[in-house]
Amino acid sequence: MGHGHAHGPHHRHHHDHDHGPGASAPLPAAFDTSVPDEALDPGQASRRALLRRAGLLGAGLAAGTVLSGSAAAVPPAAGARRGPRSDFLWLAGDHHIHTQYSSDGKYRVVDQVRQGARHGLDWLVITDHGSATHARIGVEKVNPDIRQARAAHRDTLVFQGLEWNVPAADHGTVFVHPGRNEVAVLKQFETDYDGIVNGTGDSGPANEALAVAGLQFLAEQVRRRRVDDALMLAHHPSRKGVDSPHEIRAWRDATGPDRPIAVGFEGAPGHQAAGLPAPLGPGRARGYYDGGPGPHSFPGYPLESYRTWGGFDWMTATVGGLWDSLLAEGRPWWITANSDSHHVYADTTARGPGDFATDGRHGDPVYAGKIDTKAVDYWPGQYSRTHVGADGFSYAAVMDGIRAGRIWVDHGQLISGLDVRVTGGGRWATLGGALHVRKGTKVTLTADVALAGGANWAGFTPRLARVDVIQGDVTGPVSDRDAFTAPTAAVVRSYDIGKSTGGVRLTYDLGPVDRPLYVRLRGTDGNRSAVGVMGAEADPAGPAQDVMGDADPWLDLWFYANPVWVLPS
Repeated sequence: MGHGHAHGPHHRHHHDHDHGPGASAPLPAAFDTSVPDEALDPGQASRRALLRRAGLLGAGLAAGTVLSGSAAAVPPAAGARRGPRSDFLWLAGDHHIHTQYSSDGKYRVVDQVRQGARHGLDWLVITDHGSATHARIGVEKVNPDIRQARAAHRDTLVFQGLEWNVPAADHGTVFVHPGRNEVAVLKQFETDYDGIVNGTGDSGPANEALAVAGLQFLAEQVRRRRVDDALMLAHHPSRKGVDSPHEIRAWRDATGPDRPIAVGFEGAPGHQAAGLPAPLGPGRARGYYDGGPGPHSFPGYPLESYRTWGGFDWMTATVGGLWDSLLAEGRPWWITANSDSHHVYADTTARGPGDFATDGRHGDPVYAGKIDTKAVDYWPGQYSRTHVGADGFSYAAVMDGIRAGRIWVDHGQLISGLDVRVTGGGRWATLGGALHVRKGTKVTLTADVALAGGANWAGFTPRLARVDVIQGDVTGPVSDRDAFTAPTAAVVRSYDIGKSTGGVRLTYDLGPVDRPLYVRLRGTDGNRSAVGVMGAEADPAGPAQDVMGDADPWLDLWFYANPVWVLPS
């Protein structure tokens, strides 16, 4: 295993103003350097200042390809490009947000959207809980609020979705491209396929089949052009242990390889403030991961899977674990991070009066006269961010970027930007892509990291201490669809970051590649590390298991990036 140091700063400053086909919105004013500072409103000026501090104004920090992978679990089939680089607009967002239209929510839609914009987010998905009340009236009643928020915050893309109670499993985001049928499609989906609405939450083949049927329903709505697109991302997959490996594989396979609906899961859950120690915090478990196996849990999962590791889900945090087992099949499956925002830590409001069962919503929040130190959430973008490489500023471009796996995630604004390229044979690929080369071609991984450009919400500027390169062989489809290990996955190189401002370029030589493989990156502030679950040979200094009741999320920051495949032939 090699151990090296970062080479000096190499940060590119260029940007592509082409919004791509199907663009539905102009470039946000904060991004558009042709708009003078004095023409910006306060929110836009704040966003531009954030971009400028990070060195990102006018920069497209990564370029890449759309992976066309096979849901039948064979190596990805496309992805590399030749010729000039084509830049993406990297848009930060959050796909798991609750409002007063959730039975356990509190805030107005505009509150969440305004706070997301304030904290630097470009896109949001409103995902109120699936329930009998929500299916009956909530889906329709929230829509005018979402449309008003879109009009009021034109520099923020606001999707309507819902938190799906997945039959036989836990929860997931389901969202659609905005349009005249967004309410009708979501309402029909929730009515027919939600586990709580239909009493199909228990494990078993019939309920598992209903989940697959729900995904196929969404694919059919896209095929019939009732909606332009739809996506599903699983929530907190290890929290209850009910998302079994074979179910995750079945979701990805449900709608074929060309335009999958289920494309990933939360690499890190929301509820990150839950770990703040008492008495000034809730004193709970980070992410609300404080349970254990239940009657419907997958029996193969170990007890440590029910806890977070450096704030990340065990499936993602374990080198050689479940996520790597999917990648080793060549199965495109992506990670995200989000807030799951219900009640925000240190807020001073209380839920407003009203009858949720009758109205489908709680009353608008009211001043409580005290600070809430028991709340477990942050505002969208305040702590967790999902960065998506988009061809332009549009709903379609964000959804395309998510489906393609052009995603990296971070906590606490640990870094400002990331450009990952794998090159060889005159071709290159980036996050979510696949580099096809002749057998024996020399391949190089290059990562340009823009370090933190200023103080985060907690008031300090994070410092990136180390970046790890994780590599695994692509071994093809598994015979056991409940497999959740990848024995070849390991940290193959670690870089100590010896600077705190600007950018660094990291270069890793994969050598002459003679077998299919993938590489992925993670980084840390270095505050808490431990030998990984699979042992020191796989992961000598991975995230440590979070301590129940004493896990300040601001003191343990990580970023993770989605993989790039290298496929020689």
